[in-house]
Parts: sequence; structure tokens; C-alpha cells
Amino acid sequence: MRINPDEISKILLEKIENFEDIPNLKEVGRVIQIGDGIARVYGLENVMFNELVKFQNQQMGLVMSLEPDDAGIVILGEYKNIKEGDLVERTGKVIEIPVGDELIGRVVDPLGTPLDEGPKIKSSKTRPIERKAVGIIERQPVNVPLQTGIKAIDAMIPIGRGQRELIIGDRQTGKTAIAIDTIINQKDQNVLCVYVAIGQKNSEVARTIERLKKSGSMNYTTVVVAGASDPASLQYIAPYAGASIAEEWMFAGKDTLVIYDDLSKHAISYRQLALLLRRPPGREAYPGDIFYTHSRLLERSAKLNDELGGGSMTALPIVETQANDVSAYIPTNVISITDGQIYLESALFHAGFRPAINVGLSVSRVGGAAQTKAIKKVSGNLRIMLAQYRELETFAQFSTELDPATQSQIKRGQHLMELLKQEQYSTMTFEEETVSIYAGVKGYLDDLPISEVKRFEKALLEKIKKNENRILDRINKSKDLDADVEEQLKIFLESLKKEFGGK
Repeated sequence: MRINPDEISKILLEKIENFEDIPNLKEVGRVIQIGDGIARVYGLENVMFNELVKFQNQQMGLVMSLEPDDAGIVILGEYKNIKEGDLVERTGKVIEIPVGDELIGRVVDPLGTPLDEGPKIKSSKTRPIERKAVGIIERQPVNVPLQTGIKAIDAMIPIGRGQRELIIGDRQTGKTAIAIDTIINQKDQNVLCVYVAIGQKNSEVARTIERLKKSGSMNYTTVVVAGASDPASLQYIAPYAGASIAEEWMFAGKDTLVIYDDLSKHAISYRQLALLLRRPPGREAYPGDIFYTHSRLLERSAKLNDELGGGSMTALPIVETQANDVSAYIPTNVISITDGQIYLESALFHAGFRPAINVGLSVSRVGGAAQTKAIKKVSGNLRIMLAQYRELETFAQFSTELDPATQSQIKRGQHLMELLKQEQYSTMTFEEETVSIYAGVKGYLDDLPISEVKRFEKALLEKIKKNENRILDRINKSKDLDADVEEQLKIFLESLKKEFGGK
């Protein structure tokens, strides 16, 4: 077969005309300074704030400072193998973390890498760790309770699904204990939990995880860990990663609970990064945007409207104070962002009142809107009774003779304080709380010795479950304490009182 040269020329000309040479261009820079987890890089002309970059040794970094001549990059991990002159490449991406049901029951670092010796997380979905909070129109009022299983909180400082409630107090006052008890109490409540450990000792985190496993709570919990030995960069991004994991479930219409333990250490890690990046220090050497750092995190908690699925994300941030100073910079910042605070006091803790909640200084700005009718009915006067007791107790120290009414109020207050004591890991259902608080508020404990209060409560709960379980069932189903159930409860309490030799 004879080939026509004109045809060959025509084909070649067409190929040349249609040829597109798209070079694979990468924007790279060079490290001009490295130290303390911060790299200064020259040559990344178009790099963006919060963009991920890749170093020559495959280590990742986060752009946190844009100067006229160079970019300040925070290294996410080990930085000792990076040296001056190394190439740095733009990725055009922001930090993302794997999300979805694959993370339930797992322990991960803030980049989504497993820390629990389990298989690699094969999630088809990722989310950027930073996301703008949903607006006002996309939200609905908080009105569904999130039961903590702790009588003092559920009765007087109620938490609703979608709320942000701060847990604040000195070190070793039981802040983490309240958070862990709240996670344990979400069993069979259809709430997925995320526990973010920031700057904690590895032994403490291991103990917490072991406790969650023992109680079966890891079946609905994800733990995000940036320990004390991890770089400040990982501690800084940890709470945002935890929020993104919970957000995925929230937008799928589920209820979630996130615990940030704790934001004091998070603020310290951010201060460290800011000072190394040569940002001007402000009050207590924190950078000027420390308020925004926490507000953009906590504002992501919400109760979504029905059009977006009605999911919720409840946040329990923890803040540690020094010598009960709630007027320090970080505590006042976080108090102003959240919807209330649970204030724990060292004096109460050492006096044996645990959980060591100072009811006078603790508040929930959602209040009764997030309480069941039953709890609201029985605990309506509880806070007032305790406030009067505290006032009279102080007054009684200066007076020897008190009138019978004052003595009665003091006695009632002492019994209620004893009743509100609760051991760690012994959470209660809301109907058990209702019955227990009812007994205290209505005076069934008043003529018992203080030492007998806990024994009476234990007997009350054991016998009502065994003999009168229908009372608990009706409270559980109706979420209310109607006249008929209250009458049955009175009869039961009076018969139990006789067993204890009461009047």
C-alpha cells in the first residue's frame, strides 16, 4: 500500500496545532531559619494563611504568619530533621481530618492518625478542621436536656443539647471527673461523644480511656489526644479537629457532646506559637486574637433547625484557674463566650463535698428551658433553699440562740447538701434524681441524722426499683410528676421512713 506524503504532513500539522504543553509547575520556597518548631521560608510568593505546606522530608507544616519577605510556618510534628536550605512546597490545601462512624471507639491524634494500635482509619469523608460557625437562622433554641447523671447539675445547672457550659475550677477539684461522668451517662441516650485531651500527661489520658472502656462508653466515643509531650502546634489544632469530628454527626442529624480538656493549656500552646512567630504580646503575654481563638471554636456548638436535620453539638470546655481566680484573662474570656459555668471550689472538695460545685457561683443561661417537667417541679426551690442555708449558716456562727424556723432551715440545708453528694462513676437516671431530690426538698430527710442520709437514699432507690418500679416508669414516660404519681411516691416515702424510725 502506497503512503501519500501529503496525508502524513496533514496529520502531523494537526497534531502540532492541537498540542498543549501544560507544565507541572510547583511553587517552592527554601527554609532560611528553623528552630523551636517554627520555620521561616523564603520564596512562597502566593502562599495563603492556614495553608498546608510540605517539607523536603515529607513533614507537614501550617502557615501561620505572612511577612513581606518570608512566611512563618508551624511544623506539625518533629522538626529536628528539617534544616536551612531545605525545599518547601505548597499543597494548596488546608488541614483536614477523617470523619464519620469509622472514628467511633478510636483514639486518634489531631491529624486523624490512630494512636490505639488499631487499623488505619479508612474514612471516605474528610472535613477541614476550621469551619465557620452556622448562623442564627440555621439554629433553633436549646430545649432538649442533656442529662449528666449528676444530681446537683441536672437539678440546678441544667445543660441542654446544643449548649456550651464551662467547667471551671482549680487543679484537682474534679473537673475531668464531671466530664467523664457525663460521657458515661450518655449510654443509651443516642449521643455520640468526642473527648479532646489537650496537653495532658499520657498516664492521665490512658487512665481516662481505660475508664471509658470499662464502662462501655467507648462504643459511642472518640478520643482526640495531643499530649503534654506533643508539639504546641498539635495541641493548638486538637480542639478544632474534635469539633470537626462532632460536626459531621451534627449535620447528619445526630446529637453530639464534645469535651475540651482543657482550654487553659490550649491557650498556653497558642501563646507559645504566637510568641515564636514574633506577634506582639498583650495581657498576660497572650496574643491579641486569643479571644477569637476560643470564640470561633465554641460558636460551632449549636442546635440546628429542622431543615438542617435538627442535630446538635454540646460543648463542655474545661478551664483551670489559679487560686480560685476567675477574673484572670482566659477564664473571663471563656465565661463570656459560654452559656453558663459550673464552678468547682477547692474548699468544698477538701471538705468532702463532691462534686465540689459552688451552687452560688454556678449558672446555666439556658436554665429551665432544658429541664424535664419532673426535675423542674422538684428542684424549683432547691437553689433558694441552699442559698438561704449558706446565709443562715454564716449568721449562726455569731449567734447562740436561734428561733425554731431558722434552725429548721439550717437543718434542711445540711440534709440537702449531704443528699447532693455523689461519688464518681455513679451517675443516676433522671427519674432516680427526681425521686431522690423530692425526698430531700419535701422534708423526708429532716429528722434523720446526717450520717443516715446516704443510706436512706440508697435504700430508697433500691426499694423503689424492686417494689414500685411503676413510679419510675411513669416519670420516665411522661417526663412529669403528676398528682397521681406524686401521691404514690408520698405513700412509698412515708412507709420507708417508718423503717428508718422516722416520724
